[in-house]
Formats: sequence, C-alpha cells, structure tokens
Amino acid sequence: MAITVAQLALQLDGRIVGDADGLINSVATLDHALPGQLTFLANTKYQHQLAETTAGAVLVRESEAAGCPVTAIIVNDPYLSYAKAVASLYPEHREPGGIHPQATVDESASIDPSAWIGANVVVEAGATIGQGVQISPGCVIGRNVDIGVDTRLHANVSLYAEVKIGERCLLHSGVVIGSDGFGFANENGHWLKIQQIGRVIVGNDVEIGANCAIDSGAIGDTIIEDGVKLDNLIQIAHNVRIGAHTAIAGHSAVAGSSVIGKHCAIGGAVGIVGHLDICDNVTITAMSLVSKSISEPGVYSSGLPVEGNREWNKRVARLGQLGKLNNRVSQLEKLKR
Repeated sequence: MAITVAQLALQLDGRIVGDADGLINSVATLDHALPGQLTFLANTKYQHQLAETTAGAVLVRESEAAGCPVTAIIVNDPYLSYAKAVASLYPEHREPGGIHPQATVDESASIDPSAWIGANVVVEAGATIGQGVQISPGCVIGRNVDIGVDTRLHANVSLYAEVKIGERCLLHSGVVIGSDGFGFANENGHWLKIQQIGRVIVGNDVEIGANCAIDSGAIGDTIIEDGVKLDNLIQIAHNVRIGAHTAIAGHSAVAGSSVIGKHCAIGGAVGIVGHLDICDNVTITAMSLVSKSISEPGVYSSGLPVEGNREWNKRVARLGQLGKLNNRVSQLEKLKR
C-alpha cells in the first residue's frame, strides 16, 4: 500500500518539511531506509545515522528536523507515530466471513455471519462468536465461550469452557486460556486435585503472546483487564487479576491470587509469588523475584547482574561472610560501650 507524505502527516498530526507529494510504500530502519520508505529517529543514540539517510521521509522531533537531509515529518513522539504509520501502510489481512467446510461447529453455537472460522476449528455447544472475529485453523473454542467483536485468534489457540474474551483482542498461536489452576490438597502424602470452578475473563484490546497459559479461577475468576499486553511464554495462575494497560515481558510468571495494578511494566523472567498486591504504576526490572506486596509506585529490582565468573564467585563468597562480619561488628560495638 502506498500513501503520500501529506496523507501520512495528516493521520499523524505532523508537520512536513520537504516534499509533501512523495509516496511512501514501506518502512525501514534509519540506516537502511531507501527512497519511498518511512523511517524514524526516536533514540538520540542513532542521531549520527540521520545525516546519511536516503529515506523517503523521517519521523523526527522539532529539535532534530534541521539535521534531516530528506523530507521530515515533525511529530511529538516519533516512535508512537511510527506505530500508527505501520498500521496504515500494512493493513491486517482479514478473511471474509464464513465457516470452513473442515470446521466442526455445534449447532447450538452462535456465530455472527461476518466472523471467519478456519479449517479444523472446533466450536463447542453454546459458544458465541461476535462480529468480525477471525479464528485461524486448529483452534478449539470450548463450551459457552464468548468472543467479542473483531477479536483474532491465530492458529491452535485453546479456550476452555466458559472463558470470556473481549473486543479487539489478539491471541497468538499456542495460547491456552482456562486450563485448570494448580490446586491440590495433601491427603496423607498424596495430592488430591481441587476442582477449579472459576472462569477466565479477558477485557477489551488485550494482546496475549504465543504459548501463554492463563489458568481458570479456583472459585472466583481470573481477570485480565482492558489493554493488557502479555509477551510470549507467560504463566498466569488461578485467580490472578492484572490491571488495565499493564505490560508483562516474556517468561514471567504470576502465582495464584496475586493482584497487579494498572499501568505496570514487568520485565522478562520476573517471578511474582502468590497472594500479593502490587499497586498501580509499578515497574519491575527483568529477572526480579517479587516476594512481598508493593504499595508505592516506582521502579523495583532484585538479583545480581551478569559479570565475569571470577568476580561473581568472589562477590557470592563475600555475601556468605556477611553473618560473621555482622557478629564481629556487634562485638566491637559492645566493647566500645
């Protein structure tokens, strides 16, 4: 798809310095962009690449426009504007409404005529599929599942019974929603399974990355609020609640009944233990272990960053000596008194 610089600037509420009639048909990085391609400068680390770019147009801030040798579109936030531009230049492919002949659909399911049901999809009794929904091959839609308007499921997504998915959601391949929570009671050394009778409720505009697992509630529901973004390979346990517009990076895990507030940012491979409360506007850096509730907004970290093995061994050895050091200091303080 091609669009003029003028049309693009209008969509982005930007101001043009240069050729407004130039055509843009694709995007590229600042150092590789060619005529006809759009690029952007969001990080001053790449400022030196701006002077040599041959792009058709560059999204820049006002302060960087003078150094741009090609057409500039001046915007407040180049990265955000780039995200909007990509959506215009690369519109999502959508299948026309219909049911593939190799799909299996229970006669009691309700499917909007504009929805697409791909090959080898199974839709069980009582399911409701909304307007414009796209369900790719191999998905399983369980009993009484409800999928909202314009939501898309990529191949091989499994939604267990009673799951509710909101509008305009995007679920990537391998996602499993509504599987049993990890609930067992110990009876004389043997584990007795606890029936998980809650649901999973997913709000609007939620994106769930490939191979995420979100467990059903043990009694109440597991809830993912509007605008939440989950990266690939994330585990969300039973009865967790994730607040609106929180983003969680890959390989993180949230144990049962923890509550994460709104507008939080959680880095990769973070572990959050069960029954905690994390307030709104918290950032947790990668590889952190959250073992207690967080009641104040801010940035939180734990763990040691990588370093040479010899230095790391020395540091860990010193940590092991802290108890002895503390005892010696205490003894010296007593003598001083």
